[in-house]
Amino acid sequence: MERLLANPSIKLRVSSSSSSSSEELLNRKWASFSQSFQRSFNLAPLRCVNNRDQKQNDGSAILSYKSDCDMINSDEVREWESGKSINDIAAKQGIRIRRSCRPRLPAGGAEQVPRNILEQIIWDKEVEVTQFKQRKPLETVKNSIEEMPPTKDFISALKNSYLKTGRPALIAEVKKASPSRGILRENFDPVEIAQTYEKNGAACLSILTDEKYFQGSFENLEKVRKAGVKCPLLCKEFIIDTWQIYYARAKGADAILLIAGVLPDLDIKYMLKTCRELGLAALIEVHDEREMDRVLKIDGVQLIGINNRNLETFEVDISNTKKLLEERSKLISEKEIIVVGESGLFTPDDINYVHDAGVRAVLVGESLIKQKDPGLAIRGLFGTDISS
Repeated sequence: MERLLANPSIKLRVSSSSSSSSEELLNRKWASFSQSFQRSFNLAPLRCVNNRDQKQNDGSAILSYKSDCDMINSDEVREWESGKSINDIAAKQGIRIRRSCRPRLPAGGAEQVPRNILEQIIWDKEVEVTQFKQRKPLETVKNSIEEMPPTKDFISALKNSYLKTGRPALIAEVKKASPSRGILRENFDPVEIAQTYEKNGAACLSILTDEKYFQGSFENLEKVRKAGVKCPLLCKEFIIDTWQIYYARAKGADAILLIAGVLPDLDIKYMLKTCRELGLAALIEVHDEREMDRVLKIDGVQLIGINNRNLETFEVDISNTKKLLEERSKLISEKEIIVVGESGLFTPDDINYVHDAGVRAVLVGESLIKQKDPGLAIRGLFGTDISS
């Protein structure tokens, strides 16, 4: 949330249907909030702009709200105004991953110790994204997107595959390594693996882009896209900043991953808006009931991934999928949300288990990538050939 609210390139645009008094109130409220945030983080000012008075001609991100100004009047902003820290606000939503805990300057004091591997990854990602943004400013990334072809329809690919086979659509993951398992495949050629997956029935592909912990890269994503692979591509990244979403689009992504255990509701809402503007699908990952209930309250969610791996402990339990869906299947159906099963899926029985629980797609990496022939591994996973 800090990345969203503290981003000096973000402005707020008030809908022209708002009354002048509402606009004045919103501008005063946001000005107060912005000034407070600037004092804490030494940031450039944030501004509200009326869409009748200013066009988006400077490459900055502009949020448009109706007269109720739902985001500005969100719980997160009210809590910030009352003096709560970003981490305190996130913790109230059940988020245990702390943010911005590294000193910003050498004299910033002793470095705190991360409480688990996910927190370690996120802290390192904050540093990495800051460096990326310095080398490739958002405006440069946006300009490169203009040269990209339209995105492929990730959600339709999943739906069509399920209708065709009657089995959960496969999102096959191109992954070299993981923090818990180490190197998964020594002879790693992302393009060759992607082509093999596609040939053997994968509806979509997931490309790991984290370098430090998964030995992935955005270059791998770009290589697969340029190799002529027709499957829609999911950028599997630890996204904490909207800059990463634009960069994923510039490298050929058709969808991105958002982790509810890391991102407060306000971040998810804004990032979904960014995805819609860029033509990207968003897979929102949850791993417990509280995260699931949070995400189900957010408008515009189309894909929810249930991770059977606890990202704090890396323990796996596929019964987690059934537990999260048992009392929520009706609401999920009403919202027409596709549920994706993730982690711990190795056998046809595993696939049948999550399918019976309500899953209509699965994201699988380790059980495929470790096999000598990943294509043959797909048939082994489903117990049948899903390519025809």
